[in-house]
Amino acid sequence: METYTNKEELAYEKASRRVKELKGFYGNLTSYCLVISFLAVLNFLTSPQYLWFFWPMLGWGLGLAAHAASTFGIGRDWEERKIKQLMDEERRNTKSL
Repeated sequence: METYTNKEELAYEKASRRVKELKGFYGNLTSYCLVISFLAVLNFLTSPQYLWFFWPMLGWGLGLAAHAASTFGIGRDWEERKIKQLMDEERRNTKSL
């Protein structure tokens, strides 16, 4: 029964981390949309001849793209395989003692 609880706890922790990652990304995306929209309106109202809001949109957008890449999978398979490999090695080392 203890191994079931450990597996269940491990699955819960993994799911919990994933939810936090997703929540962080969607929070960042929501902030980006709201703030950039506000800056665009402010730009058009105060100095429509120079569209400066593109600069923060570009900078934050690059950061948001990197956040999306890390949240939605670039490298995620590698991480999972490496974690599994390290856990398997640890099990083998524990058994050999």
